Amino acid sequence: MSKGEETRDRIVERAFRLASRDGLSGLSIGKLATELGLSKSGLFAHFGSKEDLELEVLKAAAERFTELVMKPAFAAPRGVARLRKLFKGWLAWNSDPAQPGGCLFLAAAAELDDSSGPQRDFLVSTQASLLVALAKAASLAVETGEFAAGLDCEQFAFETLGVIMAYHHARRLLRDPKADAHAKHAFERLLTASAAS
Repeated sequence: MSKGEETRDRIVERAFRLASRDGLSGLSIGKLATELGLSKSGLFAHFGSKEDLELEVLKAAAERFTELVMKPAFAAPRGVARLRKLFKGWLAWNSDPAQPGGCLFLAAAAELDDSSGPQRDFLVSTQASLLVALAKAASLAVETGEFAAGLDCEQFAFETLGVIMAYHHARRLLRDPKADAHAKHAFERLLTASAAS
């Protein structure tokens, strides 16, 4: 890896942590340059604009989510075991110390939902793909006979996302010490409601 690539990775890593805590809009080129010991022009040599940096941060987050949550889950056996592993990994993602402000995707969704541009387009694409992957995992649980044959797998994915969003809200905003227990209980109820009779 070249020195330029190492510097770029260092910038994205620090920006990822800052965006998790302060939001994408809270990313400051000046603050980021100061924290990394770079000049603003040096930082701009790697990213042409703040918007480019924001997009790279979202891409880095998506790669991390794939490595830390999706790949381990899809290495598990098909069916409920895979869904449990995915959910467990997703909860861990939301409480990862590398994201001091919680899930970057959920924070970015609140910032970008009414805007337009490549950052929003990328976020929409990743979140839509996540819902498709969840629905597919649920359909595989139908195929294994663990879930009911007539299960609406898209609805299952929607409700799983709802549990994660409620967990993030309870943990981050409300600082509810029971957030983990509530989320796990809600997901287990969803699994039970989806189970084959």
